[in-house]
Amino acid sequence: MEVGENLEDALTREIKEESGIDITVSSLIGVYSNTGIHKWYDGVTDVPTKLMLDFVCKPLGGELAISDETSESKWVEKEKVLNLVTAPAIITRYQAYLDFDGNVNYSEYVTKPQFEVKLNRNI
Repeated sequence: MEVGENLEDALTREIKEESGIDITVSSLIGVYSNTGIHKWYDGVTDVPTKLMLDFVCKPLGGELAISDETSESKWVEKEKVLNLVTAPAIITRYQAYLDFDGNVNYSEYVTKPQFEVKLNRNI
């Protein structure tokens, strides 16, 4: 987020910058904490706990593109996305999207030394 920017504006801006697509935010569907404790690439600094928020967004326009942070962009049917994803944390979060019933999912997990869900519930 930029200084003075609200969450919805930050999400809209980031998606536009990274994909070229203009969106409207529909629903918060997941809150995730990666509480694993491990060292940063320098081998000294502890990586802080990460808090991630997942939203359903609807495209309004724009043209699908790549950016400095994305090497490939393409539209994929939502039922086929899991065939393309290999990271266990992303698989877990995407499955929660597929299972979304109106209740926000909360999960705590760690990714190192191996992926493990510590807590999973609706909030």
